This record gives sequence, C-alpha cells and structure tokens, in this order.
Amino acid sequence: MIKTGALGDVVRTTSILPGIHERYEEAVVTWLTAPGAVDLVRTHPLIRRIETVDVRSGPSVETALERLKPTRWSRVLSLDDDPPLARLAASVPSRRLSGVYERADGSIAYTPDTAPWNDMGLLSVYGKAAADRLKLENELSHPRILADMLGLRMDEPKLHLPVESVAFAEAFAERHGLRERGLVIGLNPGAGGRWESKRLPVDRSIGLLSAIDRALRGRVTFLVLGGPDEEAQNAGILVGLAREPSRPRALDAGSRNTLLEFGALLTRCDLVVSSDSLALQLCIALGVRAVGFFAPTSAAEIELYGRGEKVASTSPDYCSYRREADTATITTERLLEAVLRQVNELEREGRAWGDRPGRRT
Repeated sequence: MIKTGALGDVVRTTSILPGIHERYEEAVVTWLTAPGAVDLVRTHPLIRRIETVDVRSGPSVETALERLKPTRWSRVLSLDDDPPLARLAASVPSRRLSGVYERADGSIAYTPDTAPWNDMGLLSVYGKAAADRLKLENELSHPRILADMLGLRMDEPKLHLPVESVAFAEAFAERHGLRERGLVIGLNPGAGGRWESKRLPVDRSIGLLSAIDRALRGRVTFLVLGGPDEEAQNAGILVGLAREPSRPRALDAGSRNTLLEFGALLTRCDLVVSSDSLALQLCIALGVRAVGFFAPTSAAEIELYGRGEKVASTSPDYCSYRREADTATITTERLLEAVLRQVNELEREGRAWGDRPGRRT
C-alpha cells in the first residue's frame, strides 16, 4: 500500500511503480490518496486499487482505516507527514512499514530506511535548522532518493490520459488553430494560493513571452495555463500582452479545467515554462519538455529526465521554503536563454515549428 499527500507528490511518486513490480513480480498495489487526487492515479495500469481519505475529516480517516484493516499488508509505504495518515499507517496490519507513523505516545516519527528523505523534512530527528541545511546541500532528485531508499530501480512517473481528456485538448487545439502557426509554448506562472514566491510576477511573465515572441519572430502561440487561484494573474498577463506593440498570440487555456483536461492541454504544447508546481510534475509525467523555475524550493529534487532545464534563484534565501523568498534573480533574460536552448533541442529532435507528431504544419 502506498499513501501520498500533495497533488505534485502523487504524480512524481508514481515513478516507483515499475520498480515495485520489477522487484515484487506478483505485487498488487493499493494507493491511498485524497479524493481530489484520484484522477492522477486511477488510469495507471500498475495500480490495482485506490482508496481515498480526507485528512481534515475524522470520519473519513476512520472509514479508510476500516477498509484497510482487514488486509495484512506485505509492505506499507507511508510517504506523507500528516498526523492522521501517520496514525493510520501505524494502525493497519503490515509485515513491514516504511515511512512516517505515529508512536504509541502519539508523537510522529519515521522509519530509519526513509531517513534520506525525512531527515530533510519537518520531522527530521536533527531539527529544522539541520534539515534545512541538508535540503540545501542535497543534489539528488526525489525519484532517485525514493528509489534508493526503497531498494528499487529509478524510473519515470507516468500519467495516463483517458480518451475523453485527449479529445478535450484536441478540440481546444482545433478551435484555436494551434496547428496553424509554429511552436506552442505554455506558461504556468503560478503555483496555487500557498506559495506566493513560486510565482512569476505578471510584469515578468509579459516581458518573457514578449521576448520569446521577438526571438522566434512571431512563429509561436502561447497558452497561459493555471487553475482557479491563477485566474486573476493570468487575466492580467493576457491583457498586458494585448497591449504589447508586437501583439504576441496568446490564448487563455482556462482556469476551471479538470486535472486530466489540464494535463491533456499540456500535451498540446511543444514546451512549457512553469513554476515548481503540479503543472511541472504533469509535464514530467507526460513527457512534455519544460523549463522550470525555482526560488523557495529545491531545484535538485526535480528530475526532468533529460527533457528540459531548471532555472534556480541565486538569492541567499534560495531553497529556504519561505513564502516570501526573493525571486528577483529569476530574470526574463535567464528564462529566455533557457527557453531558446530548449527550442534548439526541439529543432534537433525534428519536433519544432509544427512538425511534432500529432501536429500538422
């Protein structure tokens, strides 16, 4: 059984599934996650069963426990530090538990085999200051750490899109003529409501897309991407671009799409520029080339599998996990240079200027 928390964590943790099935040939995987994350795993062929739990609801936690207790699990992977989930991990019968659990005295701890990850987190046995230092010094990606500490081969996360989501994105592409004009570059400048310093400000977003448009001589369509929390920010970007002298072609991808519709729209892009957010994790899981930017969080933890580039803050508070971390060094110029390098990679692969598989010139 595997249990995970945040949406991005759900996506990237699917990287361990091939390794689990390789090591345990007859493995039957049950995934416990939040109701809102089910779409991210329900189509995965290596997951047999999905259970949901709302950690904010005591009855939901109790119901999940009742459903999981009848099974004696061969191994429980407890990969989230929410106290209700730690209590649940300690309560279900298992031959082996790896990860976060609740002790008999009610305190939260983690098993020694998961120390490479949890030593860098809020539960670290070394305290927060040492954990922050370890996180800043770390050079290994989360999939690498996860695979090594579980004794698995590192693989890639995967999101398998259902036909209806693919059809939704294809209809969007047809409606807006995405196949008619060169490259499609997505911009996901926000990261939900929690991490203000993960965002690319509106003025810098406008400057970046305008600079890309000039560098590519107008042979590009931009998709401005995000969810409900980014609605106002994205509207400001689109208004600002409409006022630019060159009038870059930019489309609102919508802010009320389902998770799978959002993922399918990402696949209509040749390249996506994204904050360290769910959008970046979806790009990785869908094989979409990306440029990710990082200020309060660790760029090292993100594995791009050779399909993109990371632009990290050079400010003193980089990787500090401060909501107000300094983003000034994530400049338009640095992002533009990264984008153009990735466009060169697309050209080298024969996928630029509208000749990507599934696109007409």
